[in-house]
Amino acid sequence: MNKRIAHSTLSLLIAAALAGCGSSTPSADENPTIAPYACNTNVTEQSQQLRIYQIMVESFIDGDPNIGHGTGYGTSHHQGDLQGIIDSLDYIQSLGVNAIWLTPVFESVAKTGQDHWADRLDATGYYATDYFSIDPKFGTIETAKALVEQAHTRGLYVFFDGVFGHHKENVVPSPTGKLPVGGSNPVSYPESLPFYQEVAAYWIKTLKIDGWRLDQAYQVPLKAWQDIRQTVDEASQSVTYVNHLGETVHPLGYMVAEIWNNENVINQTGYGPHGTPGLCSAFDFPVRYRLVETFAVNENSNGGKGGSWLAEGMDLHRLYPDHARPNLMLGNHDLVRFGDLLQRGNIAEPTDDQYWQRHKAALSFLAAYTGPITLYYGDEIGDQVDDFAEKVPGDICAIQGLCDDHVARSSGKIDGVSTTLNARQRDLKAYVTELMTMRAAHPALYQGERLNIVANNKVYVDRKQKDQDVVVYLVSTTDASQQLALEADTLGSAGDLIDLQSGERFHVSSGHYTIALNGFEARFLHIVSPVQPAEDLTAKALILTGTGLMAKCDNPTVTEQGPVSKPLYVVGDFTDSGWKHRDNRQFEYKGQNLYQVVVSEQAGSFRMQYASKDWSPQYTAEGLELRPGQKTPLTAGSYGKDTAAMLPEAGRYVWSLTFQDNGLPDAVMVSKCE
Repeated sequence: MNKRIAHSTLSLLIAAALAGCGSSTPSADENPTIAPYACNTNVTEQSQQLRIYQIMVESFIDGDPNIGHGTGYGTSHHQGDLQGIIDSLDYIQSLGVNAIWLTPVFESVAKTGQDHWADRLDATGYYATDYFSIDPKFGTIETAKALVEQAHTRGLYVFFDGVFGHHKENVVPSPTGKLPVGGSNPVSYPESLPFYQEVAAYWIKTLKIDGWRLDQAYQVPLKAWQDIRQTVDEASQSVTYVNHLGETVHPLGYMVAEIWNNENVINQTGYGPHGTPGLCSAFDFPVRYRLVETFAVNENSNGGKGGSWLAEGMDLHRLYPDHARPNLMLGNHDLVRFGDLLQRGNIAEPTDDQYWQRHKAALSFLAAYTGPITLYYGDEIGDQVDDFAEKVPGDICAIQGLCDDHVARSSGKIDGVSTTLNARQRDLKAYVTELMTMRAAHPALYQGERLNIVANNKVYVDRKQKDQDVVVYLVSTTDASQQLALEADTLGSAGDLIDLQSGERFHVSSGHYTIALNGFEARFLHIVSPVQPAEDLTAKALILTGTGLMAKCDNPTVTEQGPVSKPLYVVGDFTDSGWKHRDNRQFEYKGQNLYQVVVSEQAGSFRMQYASKDWSPQYTAEGLELRPGQKTPLTAGSYGKDTAAMLPEAGRYVWSLTFQDNGLPDAVMVSKCE
């Protein structure tokens, strides 16, 4: 089995079987007809302020020694339960977060004779049998009620994990006798809709939870999501609870989708079009990858990016419809922990200062992000898995708990509950608390309009404004110290800047401020006297069309044999192909060692390789980045070494490859057809 096919098959198995998360082919209706049901404005407004703490229940904290699964995927004790979360609420509250998300807590009933793999899967909760009962290995309905009530008294929303596209084969009926219809993975829609509407409403009315994280949201059609969202809104308005301020409030009713793909697929299978929303919030996987590629490496060891890489990802939010509220995270239960990525990239070990400073830089970006954010348990203390960095072979990693998609499910380290933090862990935790507290106090951070001021290989600078609250966020993307000269007119500042953390004041001199940044340091500067900023000086005219033979879209195809013996394709995460070899993406030989294919492309950022159907040969751009209109060296590709190409505008593009006479790769270009 070739590497790419092996990767795709393994990803599907892992995503569907172990975690219920992955980049599978979308199953939403191609042309859904959706009666308009707008996003709830109150939910949208309140969700911007969310600072969520994600908990993988079975791996978190053992609060009741009499229960627990005792097995599972990952390296933890596998004894986590609801009581362990209750025991940790003081710690969670101390972080300055205002919500918790629990992975599925519904009962998964063992089938007669099932093997240890099924036992492990049951522990994740992602393939439930009884959607209307709490898993007794996690606790009781009374414990669940106590957890929600105690969280609410601490000012913490509670979100459950909703798996509305698949279930265990022995699923049981709802209290009113409904069942999902069709296969177990995925189920059939719209036939299964009444069952999952009952699930969505039941736990809001029974426990007064505040909403749902939506597993593998692409399995559910947009029209069904709209119906479930309306059900959640109505259920939330039907009940109340008393919050930490003594106010009687309705559950929030927030819903956030997991669609592990690029912006266009998230639109297609989650958000839906302008004016007819399917869902209103989805995790920002595209920016998450840019975040780790800037401050560490991604799971395929690719990194070394700078501030411009972050800015490009944030600018791509323009592809989303107006109702979209992306939710950014640094990690989750299916991703490798940031600390392990630092080690995988041979960047830093936990004994190194830079290990902790890079954590602070990455976490500061979350704090400055417009929209909801999610912190995975352990990230606040720089957690990592000992002796894990390199990828472990697939045939042994599941047994060892070291597969990339579940290695982050390590035992929870809660100060005063399951462990005593060391000095560096305490320092990072204090920094996170400071970030979250500052974010809560400044609407400019969580709800502000973003204006990018500087983005290069050394630094990223944003101006954030909400009404009269204006904050400048700066973060270094290099380990070198630097002095930044920021123009007052560009910042829109007529007075001093005040560092929100240190209190240091910066005065304008000769029309600019001089700001010192240490390596991977972040600063949040309050603009005391905001004025209208000048135009973003980083804006540039787009050059999308190249020059020369490689940029021509009408080169005739020739019959002679070229230097490459097998047909090649542009294979990537395009919405029309999803890493499959499609005929409309097959290169044709144009002579002179040139291969080309013209394709109508969407605007967006895409990852790809140029490969034969058996992935031998396969090629990628040198540096793994391709800019429209620019000729870039072509090199041999391999698993995970994908080219990233950002196409700012939709239109017809020509993809071009050239080779040497002996068949060795030469150059690649993508160019917009004029």
